[in-house]
Amino acid sequence: MIDLRSDTVTRPSSAMRAAMAAAEVGDDVFGDDPSVNRLQEKLAEMTGHQAGLFFPSGTQSNLAALMSHCGRGEEFMIGSLGHSFKYEAGGAAVLGSLWPCPIEYQVDGSLDLNKIAAAIKPDDAHFPHTRLLVLENTQNGRVLPLDYLKQARTFTRGHGLKLHLDGARVFNAAVKLGVPVGEITRHFDSVSICLSKGLGCPVGTVLVGDHDFIKRAHRARKVLGGGMRQAGMLAAAGLFALEHNIERLAEDHANAKKLATGLSDISQIQIDPATVQTNMVFAGIDAQHVQPLARQLQASGIKILASAKLRLVTHLDVSARDIESVLEAFREYFLNS
Repeated sequence: MIDLRSDTVTRPSSAMRAAMAAAEVGDDVFGDDPSVNRLQEKLAEMTGHQAGLFFPSGTQSNLAALMSHCGRGEEFMIGSLGHSFKYEAGGAAVLGSLWPCPIEYQVDGSLDLNKIAAAIKPDDAHFPHTRLLVLENTQNGRVLPLDYLKQARTFTRGHGLKLHLDGARVFNAAVKLGVPVGEITRHFDSVSICLSKGLGCPVGTVLVGDHDFIKRAHRARKVLGGGMRQAGMLAAAGLFALEHNIERLAEDHANAKKLATGLSDISQIQIDPATVQTNMVFAGIDAQHVQPLARQLQASGIKILASAKLRLVTHLDVSARDIESVLEAFREYFLNS
């Protein structure tokens, strides 16, 4: 199958599996798994932070970060489509007793700092204390400009806020900008970095920050049930990915652009290829086509998430030749519909 539902569907390569099988392991709850420790140290070094902490998932990593920056009843500010607000089952409220303040995204995936300033709560017993600003990079495939990150850092310092990055696809952003990932992550107090999306690992996210923050996050991870034992086999996949799978993200970006350009030639599809920056393609179709299209693509060996607003995601298991097959299947459907 050609699976365009998400870059989370990637499967570990044979070389990655070999690295996992050969991993040196210990008990990570006791802190003595050498592969986990190397992964945490490596990502901390790459991102310009003091320490890292390995998590089973990005959802848990983000929640631990929120709980480590904010106390019960305190507020974090986040985009209205931000993953930790919309797609993580309300965990911040349910498990962290935290209050989210959603801010509408701008066209480029950033948050208007003036709107954030207006939404910061006064020091008044009627309101929660505002403690944190959360950004996302990439946001629906859009890359935040480096100048904006500098402005956000200056803004949060001026308002006494911490700054967290949901960097699930931060390496996509770095590759698109042509900079080391540290040029992005150095502006943040903490960053959550997913290994199981474009980097191709089966499991895992690393949270980075300073030593005190990671100490608090370690306790939050324990509360959330995130401690793993011989996790070195999973960490070995992450180490392999950091060595072999970063630069190749540019191939995913090129395939996404190729897909978007080809779809733009089909009159029944609403799409602007110029908006494609990384590995996500968004396209609009009439509602009447949603289910028939999904069925025909499935019959052709292509998986998509059926919606009138299609999100098609390229990744290391989707080749340039696969893109040609996908475009041919789309053309065939709309030619006969």
